[in-house]
Amino acid sequence: MEAIHAEVTGFVQGVGFRYSTRRTAAHLGLAGWVRNLPDGAVEVWAQGPAEAIAQFRAFLERGPRGADVVSAAVELAEPDPDLVGFEVRF
Repeated sequence: MEAIHAEVTGFVQGVGFRYSTRRTAAHLGLAGWVRNLPDGAVEVWAQGPAEAIAQFRAFLERGPRGADVVSAAVELAEPDPDLVGFEVRF
């Protein structure tokens, strides 16, 4: 089990980034959350199997169609055993 915390910058708000992230995470069987930040970035927390996390990181680096990801700063984190499902936070 791996966990990551990421901040994605660029043109990532108003393009369906959060919902595409939730859909991708659910497809990969990950738990966590995604939310917009006031500065225009998107913050993500995800955890699950290492292979799924690797695929998810690749998604974060490119984003959905319409997004223009400038950077995806990802750091490893401690998994949260109480985290279930993947949600969009407001």
